[in-house]
Amino acid sequence: MRLPVQRRDRRQKLMIGTAGWAIPRAQSALFSDEGSHLHRYAQVLPCAEINSSFYREHAFATYRKWAMLTPATFRFSVKLPSLITHELRLRRAREPLRKFLGDLMGLGRKLGPLLIQLPPSLEFSSRMATTFFGVLRDEFDGAAVCEPRHESWFGARSEAVLIRHRIGRVATDPTRIEQARIPGGWMGRSGSMAYYRLHGSPRKYWSSYERSGLEAWADEIANLPRSIKVWCIFDNTASGAALGNALELRELLAST
Repeated sequence: MRLPVQRRDRRQKLMIGTAGWAIPRAQSALFSDEGSHLHRYAQVLPCAEINSSFYREHAFATYRKWAMLTPATFRFSVKLPSLITHELRLRRAREPLRKFLGDLMGLGRKLGPLLIQLPPSLEFSSRMATTFFGVLRDEFDGAAVCEPRHESWFGARSEAVLIRHRIGRVATDPTRIEQARIPGGWMGRSGSMAYYRLHGSPRKYWSSYERSGLEAWADEIANLPRSIKVWCIFDNTASGAALGNALELRELLAST
């Protein structure tokens, strides 16, 4: 039996999806057998995270093609290129950021939040963060979330910089930094966002979440203020577990 076509959740602001839009064989019978993987995926789930943009440039026409393959309510989050976050380490990034954003306009209304994943070695610097997020806001007024991975980013000064620039802080699992498991930054304000990236635990990118773990995530998400838009992306794609986990979490939240 195929899953029903995706529709707006009762929460109205809940987006559950996966990194990419692969459909593993274990779930393929639940999807239409017509069209591309993206077209089939987008009939059931409301969003996807584009990770490939971190590794290579995509043309405006490629983003436009992806947008055309999805329903009107579908949204993509898009990861910033490694050139900006890992090579330039957020410094002197205006021109590559402007080029990236220009290509992204191919998504049109389908563009969701930008994902800014930082290298684990990048320590918080108020001057560096303020300058980069200021440049970002000069060029882009839409939703953006940051996934820092150095413990220095989890303090009052960094939170203040994120809030000032309307940047959410990603909640991630697994992590050795306890506070990183909880969304932060620009939260509890009109138009703000809680963004979860669940990579699989205990084996990152590979492990499937057990039912009890998904129930815990569902409880946490259900208890967030309803004014906050929630994205939950499963990135445990190496074993094909992401799609099954996303569908199961959706089922759990539909019953809350």
